[in-house]
Amino acid sequence: MRLPAFEFRVQDEPSAIDDIMDEIPSTADQIGATLLESIGSIWAQFLGQIPLLIAGMIVLLVTWGIVAVARRVADKAFRRSRMRTSLRELFVRLVSIAIWVLGLLLAAMIIFPGLTPAKALGGLGLLSVAIGFAFKDIFENFFAGIILLWKFPFENGDFIECQDIMGKVEDIHIRMTEIRKTTGELVVVPNAFLFNNPVDVLTDKPVRRVTIITGVAYGEDVAQCVSVIQKAVESCESVSKQRDVEIFPQGFGASSVDIETTWWAAPTPLDIRRSRGEVVTAVKKALDDAGIEIPFPYRTLTFKEPLQTHMLGGREAEQAPDTA
Repeated sequence: MRLPAFEFRVQDEPSAIDDIMDEIPSTADQIGATLLESIGSIWAQFLGQIPLLIAGMIVLLVTWGIVAVARRVADKAFRRSRMRTSLRELFVRLVSIAIWVLGLLLAAMIIFPGLTPAKALGGLGLLSVAIGFAFKDIFENFFAGIILLWKFPFENGDFIECQDIMGKVEDIHIRMTEIRKTTGELVVVPNAFLFNNPVDVLTDKPVRRVTIITGVAYGEDVAQCVSVIQKAVESCESVSKQRDVEIFPQGFGASSVDIETTWWAAPTPLDIRRSRGEVVTAVKKALDDAGIEIPFPYRTLTFKEPLQTHMLGGREAEQAPDTA
């Protein structure tokens, strides 16, 4: 028995992998063309923006010039008035800030033609909120500086003391204050530190009170001592003649009667030191000339039982042991 013959034919058809491999070159060409087209578009837009960028830079340069001229004009105008120095500087700086804000807004609207004043102010508001959170300390010092300049608790040249810092105020900026310490160092203090802590303005008045304590022996006439000290203090050149010298017995010390001596002198630290040195020298000389004793500290020893003492003489003195 013969089996029927079957004929098998295999048809060659392209597979899916071959189709994908054929499409890769065309896709790469499309990506490259799109990328080149995007770069070309960006470059063309940049070239188109160059005149606007140049115009914006010119606006900023003009703004800088206007600020410089406005500062000079405002400073001269305010100098003719009786306005205090700190308030004059505050107004000049606020005028400069306002001109810069307007110049920056105008430059932004020129560089970005679609930007309107309303959109610019809205964006500036949102930006200021974000910057305010990011730079909280800087803005705190900024507003503290404005308040310090407005309230004028001290001016340039005043001597102040805050915490452990004492010195002469050299310049008050919007964010910080420069203080030259009496030892010569320059300290840059944030305005928020001065605003949040008590500040002693040492030169707020033309004179400042100085006090020393003088001790005289218990055997001296206290009224005479007060008179001698008062004449000595009043004879000093550094003592203010517009204020009275005040001298009062203060109390009983360990070995002397303490007398409080108070006078007024120029307010700077150097003037205070010079005046104190002159007064101490004059009081010491006056008490010495009057024969009044300024005692050393005395110490009295008291024993529970009386001590028995006897004098050694002759051979006993020679044979007595050395107890020193």
